[in-house]
Amino acid sequence: MRRKSVAISTVSSKGQVTLPARMRRQLKLKPQDAVTIETIGDAIVIRRATEFLELKGFLGDALPAEVEKQGMLSAVLRHSREA
Repeated sequence: MRRKSVAISTVSSKGQVTLPARMRRQLKLKPQDAVTIETIGDAIVIRRATEFLELKGFLGDALPAEVEKQGMLSAVLRHSREA
């Protein structure tokens, strides 16, 4: 079962936030370790970066399914006209 930790930290004038030592130990974070930072609603979630998470979004957001289907249909029609 995951333990829940809550702490209060302040944002510096440079936009930096210090992660409490207790939480760094809990997550086994060391200096220079990479983390991912994302917003979910009005929350900021910080996670230990993994190779998969570091690559997530590297190619940009996926197109909506309908846009993707239209693109494929257009390509098929174009190809059939050229053949």
